[in-house]
Amino acid sequence: MHDSLPTNNHVLVLGAGLVGRPMALDLATNNEFRVGVADFSEVKLQSFAGTNISTHFADLREEAELLAIASGYDMFINAVPGFMGFETLRSLITTGKPVVDIAFYPENPFDLGNLALQYGSCVICDMGVAPGMSHLLTAYAVSKLEKVNKVLIYVGGLPKQRTYPWEYKAVFSPSDVIEEYTRPARLVENGKVVLKEALSEAELIDFDPVGTLEAFNSDGLRSLAYTIKADYMAEKTLRYPGHIDKINLLKKSGFFDEEPVIFNGQPISPLAFTKQLLFPQWQLAQGEHDLTLMKIVVEGTEGGKQLRYEYDLYDEFHPATGIHSMARTTGYAATAALRMIARGVFTTAGLHVPEFIGKDEKCVRFILDVLRARDVVYRESVVDC
Repeated sequence: MHDSLPTNNHVLVLGAGLVGRPMALDLATNNEFRVGVADFSEVKLQSFAGTNISTHFADLREEAELLAIASGYDMFINAVPGFMGFETLRSLITTGKPVVDIAFYPENPFDLGNLALQYGSCVICDMGVAPGMSHLLTAYAVSKLEKVNKVLIYVGGLPKQRTYPWEYKAVFSPSDVIEEYTRPARLVENGKVVLKEALSEAELIDFDPVGTLEAFNSDGLRSLAYTIKADYMAEKTLRYPGHIDKINLLKKSGFFDEEPVIFNGQPISPLAFTKQLLFPQWQLAQGEHDLTLMKIVVEGTEGGKQLRYEYDLYDEFHPATGIHSMARTTGYAATAALRMIARGVFTTAGLHVPEFIGKDEKCVRFILDVLRARDVVYRESVVDC
């Protein structure tokens, strides 16, 4: 698949964090791409010493600084923190060059659709594991059906070793994890988008080889709630049993409230205090391994038959590379999409979400093949309901 170097082979990864670093290393393997990384952290950039990757120390919130660096590259992966992701993407689009985006910001990416068309930039947003592969494979299954009754996505990143008290470690931004626990979840019921409380409608489900996990509503559908027609659709986050009760205890007691309270005569935000306590406990320690689980279920009718498509992912920390599972499953989905653009498999100008790509079997198979080559394997099954 990589026997010849793409002509548009200068790639800039914006963000050198947990996911940005593995993406840069993956793209630079065997000199497949000429890779650069930009970040505001000198410590993170120093981790590339001894590699063939160029580094750029920069405040990427400064558009002029960002565009000056971007001028030397052909393609981009936007992996900056969510709070600055939307504006970073806006700036990258004005270069007219392809962008794969995993910044996962709260803004609506479709607001940049006309800008992408204006500049002729091919942009793929939310191209991680979930959102990302969850959306792409859902759309692929939906494309095989005449009518869709149900879409249900279960996904979670967990420590392989359960340790008291939380039995959880945040393999991505802990702030984003708390958002999952507090932001209302969008679901589709009877074909219409509805809001439900995060952590609601808990259920227990068995996952081989992990065992029983608990699942709860979270706001992970994002664009899928509006781009796919289904009677019912939901995404549920997975945790070890008992986690929901622990989080609800904090939530109902006000520990996630942003409004300051007065303590010893000084205003203090309960949420800021909670983060200060929890984040060190939620960090993966040196040598700790993580795992990623996902199950996608799509049920509907085809040719008068009731069918169920399922996609299952189980992935672990990769000891040979030292890369955590959530970084692998998220980052390699993005680098697969970038390779897809570089190889000319998909180059359409405009702003695209993964479910748009998932309608094209050639694109789906390309991405799955790239992931499989990196030991990230999605198992597909189709059964009669």
